[in-house]
Parts: sequence; structure tokens; C-alpha cells
Amino acid sequence: MGVVSMLVVPFEKIRPEHAPLVGGKALSLAALAQGGAMVPDGLAVTTEAYHRFLTESGIATRIRRELSRRPIEQMRWEEMWDTSLRIRNAFIKTPVPSQVRRSLLKAVLKRFEGRPVAVRSSAPGEDASGQSFAGLHESYLNVREAPAILRHIQLVWASLWSDAALLYRKELGLDIEKSAMAVVVQELVPGNRSGVVFGRHPVKSNCVVVEAVHGLNQGLVDGTVAPDRWTLDRRTGDLMEFYPADREMHVVLSREGVEVRRLPKARASRSPLSDADLRRVYALAMHLGQKFRAPQDVEWTYRQSRLYVLQSRAITTGNHGEGDKRAWYLSLRRSFGNLLELRARIENDLIPKMDEEARRWKEDRLHDLADGALLAEVARRYDRYQEWLSRYWEECIPFAHGVRLFGQFYNDAMQPEDPYEFVELLSGGGLESVKRNEALQRLAARARANTRLFLALERGEPEDGQESFWTELDVFASALAGDAGEEDGSHEGRKAIAALLVRMAKQPSANASRPPRDKHALEKAFLAKFRGKKRKEAEELLDLGRSSYRLRDDDNIYLGRIARQVDVARDEAKRRGLPLPVGLSQSLSMRPTGGQQHAAKTVTQARLDFELRARQLTGQPAGPGLGSGCARLIRCPQDLFGFQSGEVLVCDAIDPSMTFVIPLAGGIVECRGGMLVHGAIIAREYGIPCVTGVQDALRMIETGTHLQVDGYLGIVTIG
Repeated sequence: MGVVSMLVVPFEKIRPEHAPLVGGKALSLAALAQGGAMVPDGLAVTTEAYHRFLTESGIATRIRRELSRRPIEQMRWEEMWDTSLRIRNAFIKTPVPSQVRRSLLKAVLKRFEGRPVAVRSSAPGEDASGQSFAGLHESYLNVREAPAILRHIQLVWASLWSDAALLYRKELGLDIEKSAMAVVVQELVPGNRSGVVFGRHPVKSNCVVVEAVHGLNQGLVDGTVAPDRWTLDRRTGDLMEFYPADREMHVVLSREGVEVRRLPKARASRSPLSDADLRRVYALAMHLGQKFRAPQDVEWTYRQSRLYVLQSRAITTGNHGEGDKRAWYLSLRRSFGNLLELRARIENDLIPKMDEEARRWKEDRLHDLADGALLAEVARRYDRYQEWLSRYWEECIPFAHGVRLFGQFYNDAMQPEDPYEFVELLSGGGLESVKRNEALQRLAARARANTRLFLALERGEPEDGQESFWTELDVFASALAGDAGEEDGSHEGRKAIAALLVRMAKQPSANASRPPRDKHALEKAFLAKFRGKKRKEAEELLDLGRSSYRLRDDDNIYLGRIARQVDVARDEAKRRGLPLPVGLSQSLSMRPTGGQQHAAKTVTQARLDFELRARQLTGQPAGPGLGSGCARLIRCPQDLFGFQSGEVLVCDAIDPSMTFVIPLAGGIVECRGGMLVHGAIIAREYGIPCVTGVQDALRMIETGTHLQVDGYLGIVTIG
């Protein structure tokens, strides 16, 4: 086969000078195959094919547009999730240009003739010294037929723009727009035991580490199956340590890809590797280390007695460098099983304990504490808050990936025009903040339907026969005061809520939202795409996505209650003039970040900025719909009580305690970005147009300024 076009290069024709075209993975596999090693037959789809797809399809322009919303180095992880989702949707919906398609199909058909293959990433420089992209790009097993192989090549291309890969490139300071992706297409070897070997232990340099599982390697790589683990003397290969796993599951081929199955008892009772197998894996690692003049990270599989090399790359310092965050980025890509475990921990342990601690703190009589005891209590609460915050990042944030996992599954199946269509199936799940808001809306509806009650509410003076209404109002005020960091519902707080209820009763929500989609029809159309096991998988992923979406919002509520009880103790210490611990000079809730840092600019300077800058601000489309109204800037909780029906709420980030005014809003604009921030979730629940990630919103917008909010495109027009 010729390589004139350089779109495809078979392993036997790859040369060292082809490294920028084929990537490190393909280059090392080709070198091994040419040296006589047992390597599955394969070819490389080059970066030239990737670039031609980008330019000829127009996706390059789409990517530039997405990256122009905000410089990548300023994006938060939620914004990267959104950016990645939109780019990936463009990849899967865009046909490969005809000439490129014909060349790829011809090469695949000629090489494999219907045999199942593995489709793997091979990005140039992905495993260079000091960095490792292992696990950050996609690989697919058991892909059959040329059209399916081509589709999975596109998915591997798209994985260059995954949220985890973008975050890691940002961390390393790499030029994201200059990144490229080559793809390895290899004959699939259905191994019955597989694993990895690290030619040098990341900490103990005199050791080699071997990990092995029954079945295919996919279970080990994605964390679904726990491996047996051996530590060997690097010089002699002698066994130093052995840690057997609880062997319950293994990954095997299925009709469509791979699946996790329970391991038969006879195989579960024995290790995947015999002593002789282990020695051969050790010898392989040593041989490859000598060949490539560096210790190798090797993936391998046994098919009966034949040992195959699936990939080999140099062990990089990025695997264990102190500042390397690849492990955390990988944690965002949890498997379905991992996410189910996380859900159980969050629902059954984390949230109940957070709720209980906040409730117990709220009942403490801080006024009765001596000064020293109060300061000790402030410090203790702050330390506990930091512990809860750590668990929030370790468990709640990765669990939010359940939304993304379902979204990716949905978009692959349905290929919708709107990449966020799947969120329609997740909303309406009984969010804590929505439940609280419904109580306020019920009170407004009662006042709207009863003139005497409305007039009493307007005066702020209850009349006989209205006791139940005012009791409910007091209950809501007390609950809101607790969420806002006060000890109880004060008289002033009750008056402010009463005034808000008057406005709500006069005019129901002025949302300029889109017509709601038929959620039932959407779910029916989605599930109709699948049969048998795939149908069950779709149902389970939908259920997981819904709980992930709900908990992604609720966890903010519970963490916020902890933070606000820290603030209660801090405020009591400040009232007494006591010295505060470092980090507690300001509230933990509604802490100024991002755009609020610019709020101190003078009005004169702000007006000058208006003259010099465009009248359109760009952010992330987070709540579809078109809305307009006068801006209301929210910089502190007290600003909320002046909020008027139909106004556009503009803030740094919507705090869970702020959401009681959301039903009145004609639109929402946030400095903080991302589809999964609290404000975006609430906006979608109410069908309110929302744009997030508008970095300069609090600097460029003044209260009273007329705004148009385009939640489809992520554009806020001033004036």
C-alpha cells in the first residue's frame, strides 16, 4: 500500500521521521512490530487526515469560535466541560469529507476485511518527557465494519478536545490550538488475561510493578476491575510483594463493543498470572526498556500462551510529579460502576452528615460562649468546613460527570441539533432549592387570590383569620435566614420577604422563556433507539444522569449551610472585636471572585469602558431562550430583596440562598461559567434564559441598564 497521501501509514512503513504524523504510540508499536515482537497488525491514521477533516469540514472555524468565548487559561473546569461537549457534538455530526473518507475506508477494508479492531489515540507528544496523557484520550475495542471504524476514528479525534485533556493541556501551558491527533487502528486480540507493567516503580526506582486482570485490559484501564498487583526486584525479577484483588468481574467482548461480566468461580479463585507468566511479563518490560533506552509503561495481553504487546511508552515524570493533576482530571471520567458507588456514598453518607452537622451548629448558643471558647469554635468550624470542602471536590465534583456521561451517550445516539437537549430529560427531579421556592410561590398565590390577605401583606400587619399564612411565612423566613447565615428569622428579614411576596402576587413570573419540550416524548424517542441490554444500559444511564444532575445542585445547598454556620460564628467574633483566624476575614458564602473583583471601579471608569468596548458580552449558553429586562446587580444578600419582577439578575455566581427570587427573573447573567453551576441548573428548571461565564458582567453592566439575554448563543446585549 502506498503512502503518497500520508493519510494512512501501515505499521511496516512507519519510520522515525513520521513521528509528527503518527504520534508516539503508533511509532513505538511499529518499531516493535518491525523488530519481530508480537504486536497486533495495524496502521496509523495520520495527523494530516485529522487536519484535513478540520479544515474541509469547517470544524476548525467552529473550534476557534468556541475558544474565543474566553481565553482557555481563564476557563473554569465547568466551562471546559461545556466547550468540550459542543466541540464533540460538532465532530460526531459532521461528515468526513468525501476524499478523506474514501481513502480511510479503502485502507481499513484492505487491511482488516471485517475483522474486529481496536481504535486508539496516538497524539504526537502526548507522552513526552514530563507529561503523560495516558487515559485522557479515548480508545475503543471490538469495532467492526469499515463505517463503524470511521465513526470511532472521529470519536478519537474528538477526544483531543475532551474536558480532561483540555484541563491537562491548560495545566502544562500547551498551545491547545496547535494540538493534533493521529489514530491507531489495530487488529483486536481477544486476550483472556491482560495488564500493565511499569518498568520502574514511580517511587521505588529499584522495583518493577505488574498489574493483571482476567479478561480484557479495558477493565483495568478504566477502573472497573481491580487488578492483582506484584512488585518485583528490578534487577533480578524476584517477587517482593503480592497483593491479590477481590476477583469478581472481568471485561469481555460483546456483540457491540465490550461488557463487564461476573467472573466464573473457577477463574476467580486463581490469579490471572502464573509464576511463568509473570516472569515473561517482567522479561518483556526489561527488553523494551533496553530497546527504547528508558523504562517503559507497557500494556499487554495473553491470548492462551501467546504474549502480545498492545502499547509501550516511556514512563514520564508527569505520572508522579508533585504538581501534576492528571489523576484528578482522570477522576472526572468515572465509569458507570464508579459513579454508582459515588452516588451511594453521597446520598447515604456525605449529605446526611453535612445536614446533621449544620443543624447541630445552628442550635449552638454562641452568645453564651466566652471569648476564648468562641474563637476556638470559629477555628474548629473553619477546619471542619475545609474537610467537607475536600470531600466535596473528591466526591461531588467527580459525580457530576454522571451528567456528562449521559450527555455523551445521548448525543452519540440522537445527534441532536442542540447539544444540551439531553438536559431536558434530567430536569424536574425535585431540587432542594426548587422545593424551597415552591413554598414561597404558594404563599404568593394565596395572597394573589385573597384581597384582604394581600392588603395585610402590603401593610405588613396580619389580621384575624390569617394565622396559618403568617406562620408559613415565618417558617420560610427562618429557613432562609439559616441558609443566609443568620441565627433566626429576624423582623427585618420577615418584612423584606413580605415586600417580595407583594411583588410576586402583583405579577407572576415574567419569564421570556422558550416553550417547554415534551419531556415524555423526548424520553420515549431516546429509549426507542435501543433494544435488549442496550435498552437497559440507556435506562440506567438516564437514572444516573438524573441523580447526578439533582445532587450537583443539592450538594451546593448542604455545603452552603456548613459555610454559613461558619459565618455565624465568625460574625459573632467580629461583633465582639475578637481577632479572627486567617482566611475568615470575609464570608465563605457569596465570596467575591471573578467579576466581583472589578466591582470597585468607579462609575466614570465603567462608562468609559462602555464607550471603548462592544455592546455585546459573550459567555456560555446555559439556559436556552430569549429574555430581556433591566439589570439588577447582586453583590450581597441584601440586594436580593430589591429585586423586581422581569429584571435580569446579574451576579458573580448564584448562591443556593439566592434562588428564592429566580422565578421573578426575566434572565440570568453570571460571571462564573458552566452548564453545571448552580445558576444554570436553576435557570433550566424554570425555563429562564441564562448566560454564564460573562467575565466582565459586574464591571460592564449597571443596575437599571436594559439587557437582552440570548441563552441559545451565550450573548448578552447591553442597551
